[in-house]
Amino acid sequence: MKTNTPRHLISLRNIADEDIRVMVSRGLAFSNRQATPDGLLKNKVIGIYFRKTSTRTRTAFSSAALRMGAQIISFGPNDLQENTGESINDTTLVLSRMLDGFVARTAGAPAEMEAFAAQNRMAVINAMSMDEHPTQALADLTTIVQHFNSLSGIRVLYVGEGNNTASALALALPRFAKTSLYLYTPQGYGVPEEAMASARQTARRTGATVSEHHDTSKLPEEVEVIYTTRWQTTGTSKPDPKWRDAFSPFTVSQKLMDKYPNAIFMHDLPAHRGEEVESAVIDGSKSIAFDQAENKFHSATAVLEWCLNSQ
Repeated sequence: MKTNTPRHLISLRNIADEDIRVMVSRGLAFSNRQATPDGLLKNKVIGIYFRKTSTRTRTAFSSAALRMGAQIISFGPNDLQENTGESINDTTLVLSRMLDGFVARTAGAPAEMEAFAAQNRMAVINAMSMDEHPTQALADLTTIVQHFNSLSGIRVLYVGEGNNTASALALALPRFAKTSLYLYTPQGYGVPEEAMASARQTARRTGATVSEHHDTSKLPEEVEVIYTTRWQTTGTSKPDPKWRDAFSPFTVSQKLMDKYPNAIFMHDLPAHRGEEVESAVIDGSKSIAFDQAENKFHSATAVLEWCLNSQ
């Protein structure tokens, strides 16, 4: 039943298991052409607000909204009166009286996204904040299901910085029973403890496994997915000038892929070949990174449907 109450996607912590399953299932249906987005958001107006650069997420949500029949208004980092001192609360109260949905990438603190969602007129979607990239995780799960037909028993080896993509994956994958997530991060660059604590709590409830390690000489015996992200996340810098020394053991090499001959490779992109991944890996036959990128669009369609089609 449709209601007048908008749904927000700010953090996966606040989303029920069943709703995550619904969005993954719908993303898969859109990707496999088993469902069509046509007309799902007819007469809706969606604001697309990106303070930081974006290729995939911004294009995915803009294209998805248009294909669903909505109109979009795009805001760049200098377009809103926040830049002249207007509060987020006042900005939100105004936008929520004119828009049906608001897709925002701030790369800022979680409180900003929560402020955008502190109203009951406009659905708000977190397209990446400092601490979490929830829509990326939904696209990731959609891609894994598409490749393996199921998430049951899937083992994922994540190698690299414990950034917002890693946090989102840690919050999402354990919702599915018997999954395993092995996070291998450089010392001092791990997944924030708050995200890990939430992920472990979920894993205990579902029978999944989540663990974090800092020594790449001790890897799991078997995995189905090897995943990495770029080492310098949008809008961040590392204070240690020698940080690359800590990261160098965490490159996804062909040697690492050869250890798991049945594993696929995933990357949220953009990729820096020669840093977090060797060219032979991301451009090789085991890479599904660009299928994963395409599924950002299909997953965005599912997220918009879930957030706005209830209104």
